[in-house]
Amino acid sequence: MMQTGDMREGSGIGVLGPPLFVATLLFYLITLTPFIDLSVANAVDPATDRSNTLNQIVFLALTASLWLIVFSSPVRYLAVRPRGPLIATLLWFAIVSAISAHPDLALKRVVLATLTIVNAGIFLLLPRSERQFAGILSMCCIGTLALAYLGVALVPLLAIHQASEIREPMNAGLWRGHFAHKNVAAAAMVVISFAGLYLYGTGRRIAGGVITLLAVVFLTQTGGKSASAALPGILAVAWIFERWRAIRIPMVFLGLAAFNTITIGCSISPAMRALVARLGVDPTFTNRIDVWRTGASAVADKPLTGYGFQLFWQTDEMVYNTGGGAANWAHAAFNGHNAYLDAAITTGIPGLILTLVLLVWLPLRDVARAEARDNDPALTRLFIRIWLYGVFAGCVESLYFQSGSLVWFVFIVSIFGLRLQASAREIWQPEVEVRDAEPVHA
Repeated sequence: MMQTGDMREGSGIGVLGPPLFVATLLFYLITLTPFIDLSVANAVDPATDRSNTLNQIVFLALTASLWLIVFSSPVRYLAVRPRGPLIATLLWFAIVSAISAHPDLALKRVVLATLTIVNAGIFLLLPRSERQFAGILSMCCIGTLALAYLGVALVPLLAIHQASEIREPMNAGLWRGHFAHKNVAAAAMVVISFAGLYLYGTGRRIAGGVITLLAVVFLTQTGGKSASAALPGILAVAWIFERWRAIRIPMVFLGLAAFNTITIGCSISPAMRALVARLGVDPTFTNRIDVWRTGASAVADKPLTGYGFQLFWQTDEMVYNTGGGAANWAHAAFNGHNAYLDAAITTGIPGLILTLVLLVWLPLRDVARAEARDNDPALTRLFIRIWLYGVFAGCVESLYFQSGSLVWFVFIVSIFGLRLQASAREIWQPEVEVRDAEPVHA
């Protein structure tokens, strides 16, 4: 949320920014295809055959609008930072994609991922102030929750999983609202809960409390185990993270190492599975270990360049693999259910290292710098919670660089937000304009 004293007159961002902020946020919160009928969805075709023309047109229109509005702004130099590590990461993704088995598909996905990241780097420049940011955020969250609850009440066949669904009839009875799947709904409710807590912490107690309560209640009805455990878990981790600065780096990196060692270790080691089972945890992690075993083998086969950006899973070679039993389930999986494993599978070990630097190390550094400034600590706390959620949710879900994913979008927004909190000054009163003021943000 950036502005200079004469921005409204010079760039037009003050007028066009807020509606574009709303449109972009609702594009991810509600999507263009709410309440899809999963009983008729074709869930077995490879992802390479899927296309949504309307979605692409709207996405490109939003992208063009975001780029035009920021390029006309005097604070355009603040968009999409840090650029160096981001360019290096995307360049490596393009290189390994160009030499992959499906270079056209992989390079197209690199371009889409790049556009999404740049859009996220512009997103926080649109509101004029903290007040406007909070107001829009509150409105969008309330609208999303209202649509989800109305769906459950009025069109339960499309808002609650049914036994007639083709791919996962075992989810019957679980809420999904207008989202495509219960897990997508659950993750969205975690993000909305963070937003509600932010609003509550900034004095907007009624709106924040209502949003948080409704999101938590909906979350409990989705049956999303990972998200339901993540909400209190991340709040606890974030509380420790904020208060004991000396243990931040080891807490994050050792936590990631331990989590991935346990989860992926269960796919390889019977002893690890037995140990996890003794702790009362499902050692298959809802049948993910078959996928992780296949993924670990794929990394061993191509450790340097991988299979190409967002390739391997759901390609023709995998979907129509003739293997049976557990192998067949793993070959039909949409992704590796682990963002770090997928980074290694698709872009090699160098791609995984670049991903860790961009998404984990640099935000860690920005947190300390953000806290040293006099910007709103509640906003920094919001970004920290979303960032920590993305970092640890990546151990059980492949959410990184997913162009249409709400969680990925708000995760990368939070990373840019931490950089802005560390390097810019926050606007609280948009009505007061100061000529020739330095760029600031809310």
